[in-house]
Amino acid sequence: MLLVYRYRVKSLNGLLNQQRRAVNYVWSFCNDTQKHALKWGKKWPTGFVLNVLTTGSSRELGIHSGTVNAVCEQYAKSRSQHRRPYLRYRGRRSLGWVPLKGRDLKRSGHAFRFAGNTFRVFNSRPLPEGKIKDRTNFSRDARGNWFLNIVIEVADTQARSPARGVGIDLGLKELATLSTGEKVENPRHLGQLEQALAKAQRARKRRQATNLHARIANARRDFLHKLSHRIVRDFDYIAVGNVNAAGLARTSMAKSVLDAGWSSFRTMLAYKAIAHGAWYEEVDERFTTQVCSSCDAMPPERPKGIADLGIRQWVCSECGAVHDRDVNAALNILARTGHRSPAEGIPSL
Repeated sequence: MLLVYRYRVKSLNGLLNQQRRAVNYVWSFCNDTQKHALKWGKKWPTGFVLNVLTTGSSRELGIHSGTVNAVCEQYAKSRSQHRRPYLRYRGRRSLGWVPLKGRDLKRSGHAFRFAGNTFRVFNSRPLPEGKIKDRTNFSRDARGNWFLNIVIEVADTQARSPARGVGIDLGLKELATLSTGEKVENPRHLGQLEQALAKAQRARKRRQATNLHARIANARRDFLHKLSHRIVRDFDYIAVGNVNAAGLARTSMAKSVLDAGWSSFRTMLAYKAIAHGAWYEEVDERFTTQVCSSCDAMPPERPKGIADLGIRQWVCSECGAVHDRDVNAALNILARTGHRSPAEGIPSL
């Protein structure tokens, strides 16, 4: 299993800024080579071909040869993934990025050695024993802070017996409603600092606006990390609705959807479930609010569509069960995985 450990770098930031410019130069060379191939109808260069063309440039540019190779390979990979004939250039406005090969990074106590330099970091958590893999890199955020992102291979965790499961319905007022009846309030991190952010932007105080954006993102990430860790720790089987966050982000609800961080929350649940031996699944959430979780009927009194979003409770005319809209959806999400509510237990996978 591959995990990424992120540490803030507290030394040699000036050296990383110089190497960032060299990395951007290599990226621009790869883009120019690709455009030349397009212009003259030549075969598109692969990562291996780009590595051959950049052989010997590391000494002139002042960066490690493994970094040059990693940039070339990432360019070819990104071009294929995005299915584009060429990519954007990296310039001064691009966030800093210095990739490296995993074999070139060495541990040195609480610091790390790379290319003859010792980078001291804030040791926020210990790095486990394991092989450091490729795609390890230095990255810089919008405030100019550098981070070391270490991709490390650790042993797989044995899967737990799925004795207790939970269904999760994602929303905007309540970020997550669990099939147990618990509702997690949406803290709305952007809303808390929205007025201060707007004031800084109107005054064109770019540094202050950047710091506010960072505060919002850090607070959201911290909240989602703690919530996802608690859910993975308490439940053996986790089912989440596959709400289309990217689609809703193109509507009038974009600000609220992006502030909620649904995609980040599901990503955290997915990899933390693997790390802790839990089970994770995303299921189709269509009609989960309209189907009765007790008798599986769709009575005419059910809340329908956007017009009935204000209906938070309803009564099933078939069995007489009284439903909370979100809790009913969470129960149906769990049931669609082939399981019933946590109170009944999970017989098998």
